[in-house]
Amino acid sequence: MGFLDAVLGRRGPAVAKSSSDDLFDDDFQRKLDYLALVSKRVFAGRMRAERRTKKSGSGVEFADHRDYQPGDDFRYLDWNVYQRFDRLLLRLYEEEEDLAIYFIVDASTSMGFGGAKKLRYAKRVAAALAYVGLANLDRVSIVSTTDKVLDRMPATRGKARIFKVFRFLKELEPEGQTDLEDALKTFVAQNKRRGLVVLASDLYDPKGFERGINVLRYNKFDPFVVHVVDEEEAKPKLSGDVLLYDCETGDEREVTVTAKVLERFEAVYRTYLDDIDRFCTSKQVPYIRADVNTPFDELILRVFRRGGFLR
Repeated sequence: MGFLDAVLGRRGPAVAKSSSDDLFDDDFQRKLDYLALVSKRVFAGRMRAERRTKKSGSGVEFADHRDYQPGDDFRYLDWNVYQRFDRLLLRLYEEEEDLAIYFIVDASTSMGFGGAKKLRYAKRVAAALAYVGLANLDRVSIVSTTDKVLDRMPATRGKARIFKVFRFLKELEPEGQTDLEDALKTFVAQNKRRGLVVLASDLYDPKGFERGINVLRYNKFDPFVVHVVDEEEAKPKLSGDVLLYDCETGDEREVTVTAKVLERFEAVYRTYLDDIDRFCTSKQVPYIRADVNTPFDELILRVFRRGGFLR
C-alpha cells in the first residue's frame, strides 16, 4: 500500500465532509484586504518587470528602436530621431501582460481524512491567494482534482469575483483516489495558456508526487507547491491489534501497534516530508509546507516571503 499507510486509520468514519459554514466568514474576508495590501507594498515593482512582454505598437513603457520596414505603422515612427539623424526608426514598447494563475485543489479522499481539516485549510489558502491575484488584476481559475479533473472554475478577473471563488470552493467535497500525474495531464491538455500553477495537496500519491509536479514542469507551467500537512497524522492514537485501512483504496492490513512501530512510522513520515522538500528544492519549484494548525494569514505571509507566487 506504500506511504498511504500514513492516512490509514481504524475502520470507521475517518473521512468527513468539509463543513463550509464558517469557511469564509467576515473575519476571513477582513484579513484578505490586509494581505492584498501587503502584497502590493512588498512586491510592487518587482512583479511588474517580470510580467512584461515586448510588443511593437502602443504599450506601457518605451523599450527600444528598430529600423522601419515597409508596411509598418507610421504612427510609431520616432520623428525626433528622424529630424536629428535622418533615419526612420520605429519605437518599440513593453506591454504589461496579466498573469494566468491556476489553483489546483486536491479534493481526494485523503484530504478529508481526520475531519477534513486538510481540505478546509487548502480551500482557505487557495481563496486567500486567489484574492491577492484578483486584486492584482491577474486571471485566476480553480481546478479540483483526484485521479482526474473533477470541476473547473473558468478564468476570471477583479476583486469582486472573490465570491465566485468562495462558491466554487465551498462545494468541494473529498472523494476518489489520488493520481496527480493523470489529473495534471488532463489539466495541461485543457489549458493551453501557460502560467503559474498553485498545487494545494497532501501529496499522498501512490505513484509518487514527483510525477504530477513534473507534468507541470515539462509542459512549461510554473508550479508552486503548497503541501498541506496535519501533524497529527505523524502520531496516530493507535495501540494493540488493529485493522487499518487505506481511506482511498479500501485496502486493509492487520497490524499490532506498539510504541516502537509508532516511532518507526513517524520516522518514515518525516523522511517523506524531507523527500518532498528536497525534490522541490532540486527542481527549483517554490515549496511551502502548510500545517493545518498555522493561521492561514501567517501562511500567506510566508508564501510572500518565500517568493515565486507574486510576479
